[in-house]
Amino acid sequence: MAQKPRSTAMSKAYDPKAVEGDVYDLWMKGGYFTPEIDPDREPFIIIMPPPNVTGELHLGHALTTALEDLMVRWHRMKGEPTLFLPGTDHAGIATQVVVERMLADDGVSRHDIGRLEFVRQVWEWVDRYGGRIHEQIKRLGGSCDWTRLAFTLDEGPNRAVRTTFVNLYKKGLIYRGERITNWCPRCATALSDLEVVHRDEASALYHIRYRAEDGGDGVVVATTRPETMLGDTGVAVHPDDSTYADRVGSNVVLPIMNRAIPIVADEAVDPEFGTGALKVTPGHDAADFEIGGRHGLPAINVLNDDGTLNENAGPYSGVGRAEARTRIVEQLETEGLLEAVEPYQHSVGHCQRCDEVVEPIVSLQWYMKMGPLADPARRAVADGRIRIVPDRFTKVYFNWMDNIRDWCISRQLWWGHRIPVWYCDGCGEVIVEMDDPSSCPACGGFDLSRDDDVLDTWFSSGLWPHSTLGWPDETADMDYFYPGSVMETGHDILFFWVARMIFFGMENVGDIPFHTVYLHGMVRDPEGVKMSKLIGNVMDPLDLIDAYGADALRFALTTGTSAGNDMRLNEKRIEASRNFANKLWNASRFVLSNAAGDAALGQWSDPKPTHREDRWILSRLNRTVSQTNRGMEEYQFGEAQRAAHDFLWNEYCDWYLEMAKIRLRSGDRSAIPTLVHVLERTLRLLHPFMPFITEEIWQTLTAALPDRSALPEALIIAEFPEADPALHDEQAEAEISSVIELVRSVRNLRAEFRIQPHVPVEAVVDAPAIADVLDGEADAVKTLAKVGSLDMDPNGEGPSQDDVVLVLSQGTVKVPLGGLVDLDQMKDRLQAELDGIDANATKLRSRLGDSRFVERAPEEVVEKERQRLQDLEDRKGRLSDVLGQIIGT
Repeated sequence: MAQKPRSTAMSKAYDPKAVEGDVYDLWMKGGYFTPEIDPDREPFIIIMPPPNVTGELHLGHALTTALEDLMVRWHRMKGEPTLFLPGTDHAGIATQVVVERMLADDGVSRHDIGRLEFVRQVWEWVDRYGGRIHEQIKRLGGSCDWTRLAFTLDEGPNRAVRTTFVNLYKKGLIYRGERITNWCPRCATALSDLEVVHRDEASALYHIRYRAEDGGDGVVVATTRPETMLGDTGVAVHPDDSTYADRVGSNVVLPIMNRAIPIVADEAVDPEFGTGALKVTPGHDAADFEIGGRHGLPAINVLNDDGTLNENAGPYSGVGRAEARTRIVEQLETEGLLEAVEPYQHSVGHCQRCDEVVEPIVSLQWYMKMGPLADPARRAVADGRIRIVPDRFTKVYFNWMDNIRDWCISRQLWWGHRIPVWYCDGCGEVIVEMDDPSSCPACGGFDLSRDDDVLDTWFSSGLWPHSTLGWPDETADMDYFYPGSVMETGHDILFFWVARMIFFGMENVGDIPFHTVYLHGMVRDPEGVKMSKLIGNVMDPLDLIDAYGADALRFALTTGTSAGNDMRLNEKRIEASRNFANKLWNASRFVLSNAAGDAALGQWSDPKPTHREDRWILSRLNRTVSQTNRGMEEYQFGEAQRAAHDFLWNEYCDWYLEMAKIRLRSGDRSAIPTLVHVLERTLRLLHPFMPFITEEIWQTLTAALPDRSALPEALIIAEFPEADPALHDEQAEAEISSVIELVRSVRNLRAEFRIQPHVPVEAVVDAPAIADVLDGEADAVKTLAKVGSLDMDPNGEGPSQDDVVLVLSQGTVKVPLGGLVDLDQMKDRLQAELDGIDANATKLRSRLGDSRFVERAPEEVVEKERQRLQDLEDRKGRLSDVLGQIIGT
C-alpha cells in the first residue's frame, strides 16, 4: 500500500483520541488483518469466542480481546499467516428477551403477533443493533479479519447445525424423552446449567409431619419448598440410618393430597440434613428424579410453564408459587402437621436473563447422548493433542468428562436454530432429513408439522471452529485453517463451551478443533469483588478508552496477568499504563527531535557502538527480546509484557537516554544510531500490547529514516525481533551495572537524608577493580547522581565523623555530609522507621498465620493484608540497605 509523505514532528503530548481512529483506518485500508493462504507456511488461528449479538463491550470482552489480539499480533509479526476470525452468537434467550420487552412496551406479546412476525422483528433488531459490539472491538484495537465476519444464524453455520443434528440423530445419539430440566417460568423455556445463576438467599426450613398410613406418627421431613410437596411420590432415608430402619417399606400419607407414598432407603440421602428423612419429588428436583428412577417412583409435575400450580396440585391449582407456599404452610399449621420453621440460608437458582427463580421440571425435551462423544474428547487432552493452560484445569476437564450426563439441547423459544424434526399427523412418523420434507416417507401423507423448539445456543457455538470455515463443505479455509491454534476464553466455560467444541470437532471433522486452550480469569474490582451492575462496581471499558486510551486499558488488563487467575482492576492501574504510554511518547519525541536529519541516521539499522553504554543497551535489548519471546511462547503474557515495559522504562529511558543526553549536549552525535535502533526495536516489542501508540510512533519515526523504503509499510506487519547471541555483552552489562549501582547508592542516600536536588555532594570512590570504568563514566555519575566532585583516588584516608561510607559490590563510596545533615539524627530517624515497620509486620504475620482468619475472612481481605506485609518488607529492605551501607559513623 502506497504511503503518503508523513510529518516527522510529534505533538507535545500524546492524545489517543487524535490517533487511534486514524491508525485503525490505516490497518483496515492496508488489508493487514486478512491472511493469505500459503501452503508452505504454518498458519496461526484464533477463532474469536462469539459475543452475544445483544452484547455491549464489558471488561470481560476487553480482557478476552486484549489477550487474543496480543497473540495474533505477535504471530503475525513472526511472519505466520494469521487468522483472527470474528463473529457473534444469536444468543437465543437474551435476544428474545430484548425484543419481547420492546413489544411489551407497545402492549403486545410475541403470541399476539405470531412466530413469523416475531422472528422478522428480531432480525430487524439484529440488523439495526447487532453490530455494535464489532465497532467496540475495533475501538479496542482487535485486528480481526472482518472479511470473514460470522454469525451463528448465517447460511453456512445454519447448514452446519442441521448437518450435525441429522447425522447424530441417525446415529442414535440424539433422542427425545422426559427428564428433569431447569425451567424458567418467565422465559418459558428449558435452560442449560450455565444459564442459571445461583446465589445464597435467606429462606426457611419447614419441618412437616407425614403420618403413617396405619395412623402412627410416621416421619418428619424438612424442606425449603413446601409448594412442591404436592408432587411427592415417596420419602427417602439413608439405609444405615437406624432411626428409620424399621419403617423402610411402609407407607406414609402425603398431607393435603392424602396420597399414600412409600418410604425407601437410598444412599443419596444425607442423614445430617434436616431430620434425615427426605421428601422425594421426582418431578421437581434433579436428585429426587434420580432417586425416583432407582425406586420406580412416578414423577408428578405440579407446575404450569408460567410457574403457577396445575391440576396435579389439587386444591391449589392455578395459584402462583409464592402464594401457594404461604397457604400450604398455613394449612399444615392448622392441621397440626407443621412441626417447626427455622431460618435457613441456601443457594437459589435464577435465570441469567430475567432473574426469575428457576424451577426443575420434568418435561419432554430433546437430548444428546454424551458418553460416546466425551470419550474421544477426553483422550485428546489425556494424550497431549490438546493442551490446557493453566494445567490445573486439566483435572477439572477430566472430572466433567468422567461424570458427564446427557445434554438437553432443546429450548422453547422462537429465535434460534429451529429443530429440524417433522411429525406426520397421520401416522406419527418422525422425519429428520437434510431437506425439508413435503410428504411423509412412511404413509405418503401431507399433513406434516415441524417441532416448535429451537436448539440450545451452545449447540451452534460448539460447532464454531469449523462452521465458520465452511464445514460441511470442503473449502480452502477449512483445509488450511482447521484445526485452529489457540482457543482463548474464560475458565468458567471450560465444560459448557470448550468441551463441546472438542467433541463436536472430533465427531464432525475427525480432528481436534485447536491445539491449545488458554483460560483467563475474571476481572474483579479493587477489593476482589465480582463486578455487577447491581452492586454498582462496574467499569465501562468505552468510558475508560475515552479517558485513558485503548492502549492504556489493554496494557492495564494484561499487566501481571497469568492464565486462570482472576485480576483486580482500578483506575490507578489504568493511570499507570497511561503514564507508561506517555513515557514512551516523550522518549520517542526526544529521540526524533534530536535524530531527524542527522547524518548518522544512515547507520540506525546496524549501529556500531562507540561507547560502553551503547554496547550495554544493545545487550540489554537483546536479553529483553529473548525474555519477551520466551514469555509469549510459554503463554506467560504478563511476564513478556513486564520484560518489555521494564526495559523501556527502567533501562532505555531512565539510564541510556539520560547518558545519551550528556553526550548530545557535549556535541557528541555518536549515540544517534543506537538511540533510534533501540527505540525502533522496542516499538516492535511493545506492539502486541500497545498497538495504537506504537504504530503511530513507528510511522513517524520511520518517515525520518533515509532508507524508509526498505521497511514494511506498517509496524503491524514488521518482523518481531529475535535474539542474537552475538549482541550479548557481559562486560558492558557488568560495567554499566557498576555505574548504576554507584549512582543509585548516592541517590538513595540523598533521598533518605533529604538532601535537596540542587545541593551537590562530593563522592570519594574506593573501588580499584572498576576505577577505570567509573572514571570513564565520570560525567554520567556526576550528572545523574548530582555529584559535584568525584574523586577516584582516596589516598588511603579513612572516613571522618561527618562522612557516610556506602558499600558497593566492588568497593565503597565515601560521601562527606558535614554541614548538610545531622547524621546522628538521620540515623535515629531511619532506625525508628525500621522499628515501626518491624512492629507492624509482626502483627500482620501473626494475623496471616492465624488459620481461622485466613479461612473465614473474605479472600480480598486476606489478599490485601498480604500485600500490606509485602509493602512493609520492601520498605524495610530499602531502609536496611541504606543503614547497612553506612560504616564508620
